[in-house]
Amino acid sequence: MLKAAGAAGAGIGIGTVALAAPASAADAPFAHPGLLHTRADLGRMAAKVKAGARPYAAGFAKLTANRHAQSGWRANPQATVYRGSGSPQNYAALYNDIHAAYQNALRYHVSGEDAHADTAVAILNAWSGKLTSIQGSADRFLAAGLYGYQFANAAELVRDHADFDLGRARELLSEVFLPLSDDFLSHHNNAVVTNYWPNWDLTALACVLATGIFCDDRAVVKRAVEYFKHGEGMGSVRHAIPVVHGDGLAEWVEAGRDQGHALLGVGLMGTVCEMAWNQGIDLYGYDDSRFLKGAEYVAKWSLGGDVPYTANTRRKGAIGGWSGSETASDAAAVDPGMTRPIWAMIANHYTKRRGLSASFVTRAAAKAAPEGGGGDYGPNSGGYDQLGFGTLAFTRGRDEAVGEGARPQGAVRASASPSAGVGRDLAATGVEGGVGWVAAAGLAAVGGGVLMLRRRGGAK
Repeated sequence: MLKAAGAAGAGIGIGTVALAAPASAADAPFAHPGLLHTRADLGRMAAKVKAGARPYAAGFAKLTANRHAQSGWRANPQATVYRGSGSPQNYAALYNDIHAAYQNALRYHVSGEDAHADTAVAILNAWSGKLTSIQGSADRFLAAGLYGYQFANAAELVRDHADFDLGRARELLSEVFLPLSDDFLSHHNNAVVTNYWPNWDLTALACVLATGIFCDDRAVVKRAVEYFKHGEGMGSVRHAIPVVHGDGLAEWVEAGRDQGHALLGVGLMGTVCEMAWNQGIDLYGYDDSRFLKGAEYVAKWSLGGDVPYTANTRRKGAIGGWSGSETASDAAAVDPGMTRPIWAMIANHYTKRRGLSASFVTRAAAKAAPEGGGGDYGPNSGGYDQLGFGTLAFTRGRDEAVGEGARPQGAVRASASPSAGVGRDLAATGVEGGVGWVAAAGLAAVGGGVLMLRRRGGAK
């Protein structure tokens, strides 16, 4: 169902360890828990916090202080969730409840307090028993993608709980969240393929991958992996990171738009890579660790450093309808104080698991520590785009990461190989007051074609 452009390369990764899979890997069961956190990860968190080790203790304190992480949280499920203009928007009920479920479930695994597991289960069961539809403007695709991958991650942490309705959770993900995300990656809301910036694709991609793993669906996971590598939309790795420089940096295309959305995109791509890694699929190392170079670029830029930017133009509009173009000619201005809880996961993968240099990502992670989660970064939806708590969840010592290669226990094994709705609702998010933009001419050749880019104000 997902479109793919180009053929998969046959070589093995450059700059990363090639991890060959046994012939039986394709038939192996998925690892559970195996989205953002494995059983080993959860055990490490619990042991480190019990020992009062730094920085885990500070990360756990950040979690326990969050109002969503309290066992007294009560769910507010809705039959239909709306996001976007022209509808009674109520999607905040969904993202607040999902973050409460995730935080309580994580707190349970660290502390062993049953009340938190019970709360997480009650929240997730309430939603799987009531939610039947996600509606709204084009923003409904954002809601399905963001809250789909987050619901799956919260549910993964309690999937073995005696009171958790696993079957109903699978139905909710596969019948409500997944169809919207799958359709977006296939048709992009009937828009030209470059109409939407990378984070739109990446929200959908995260949902597709998380749902495939949670529901043990090999075909769905394979679609997500292939889209990451070869998808036609701007969220595939070579379109999100179109220009690689020789200094360990690669341009993140959305840096030509604004800082907040670039950070969102890096966080989402990191989430996709981490979930895949925990099933034996190395997307972190794909195409000579292209994602590392893009993350380094965004980290340096967000810290106030100078970065290059290649002028480029993107086409926008509806297929058979309105059309236009937008151009980005330079990296946008940044606020060095802006952050999202995205860096600890990325820094620890590359520096601890792989022993690679990631100086700017490491600096960004140190500056953001201890990372919080939903509710710690403002009251609006943007503060809930990542599940967070990376200081607690992803910190690891070099000795703890030795031999921690992508484990070929998942249903799909991919080595790190080099790559060879109509109308102006298309980019609407219900957010007004976007920063003004001045167009400038420019075209950039990317992957054998012309990638046309420019900001659409206010759209994710």
